[in-house]
Amino acid sequence: MTNPLIAITMGDPSGVGAEVTLRAAADLPADQRAGLIVIGDRAVLERARDALGLALELGDGPGGLRLRHVPVEGLPDRFGVLSSSCGEASFQYIRTAVEMAQAGEVSCIVTAPINKEALNAAGHHYDGHTGLLAHLTESRGSWMLLASERLNVIHVSTHVALKDAITRATPERILETIRTGHSHLKRMGIEAPRIAVAGINPHCGESGLFGTEDDAQVAPAVAAAQAEGIDVQGPISADTVYHRAYQGAFDLVVAQYHDQGHIPIKLVAFDTAVNVSLGLPIDRASVDHGTAFDIAGTGKANHVNMLSALSYARNLAQAKRHA
Repeated sequence: MTNPLIAITMGDPSGVGAEVTLRAAADLPADQRAGLIVIGDRAVLERARDALGLALELGDGPGGLRLRHVPVEGLPDRFGVLSSSCGEASFQYIRTAVEMAQAGEVSCIVTAPINKEALNAAGHHYDGHTGLLAHLTESRGSWMLLASERLNVIHVSTHVALKDAITRATPERILETIRTGHSHLKRMGIEAPRIAVAGINPHCGESGLFGTEDDAQVAPAVAAAQAEGIDVQGPISADTVYHRAYQGAFDLVVAQYHDQGHIPIKLVAFDTAVNVSLGLPIDRASVDHGTAFDIAGTGKANHVNMLSALSYARNLAQAKRHA
């Protein structure tokens, strides 16, 4: 792959994916824009472009934005509509991007937001991008990493009920999460990653007073990772570990469940945090926000998060070339 491309999936056609993609592409210098290809619907992108007042060509011309049009019938002619057709389109854009990545046509996928209700209404029953990508790539497991300048968090589980998240935090899954985060940070240039593992219960259970999961599930995984030579500590009480990481004590925090990891990241890096899928045979980064149907098509959507995702994708592509 002499000129690797980054593929951007447009996301739900009724959401803000088209406009944040176009605005981000318009902000980039021409040489970086030339390394992008959008997978989506031409009419939706043109409607978003007109609403934004951008003079950006969709095509292979000089300074333009490459496009792979994927036709899906029944798309609404306006933004902000929850539709099974949009769910089907979202799926088809992602499937096309995965096929391109597996064929070596693109080096990384960057995903604009999808709507889970629309996706499921179209008959594609996944908890979101990460589960869908794991299925399409036939991966044994996958992990969600939220990356920002001063805080990085990888999750043992994500889109499951809290009671299920506790039972899924097995020593084996936690150990695999530690290993996966460690390998990724080394790939990204951190020679000796410092990892902290958050506890499950308040104060890590206080020696069993508030639950035994930290002693029975988390501590054995940390000990096993340490035996492999990984610089990891834990369990550490979740009410202090993120502050310590943000202040520079750790390069990565292992969160036990969705909100435990998402809340601190969204507090300190709401507009810039990038969602990265690990454990897949392909690279994928994403914006860390939703479809925002209420403002889609109005030009109010902030595209800074898309710029951050594209920057991370370029770093992933560079790391792949140097591997």
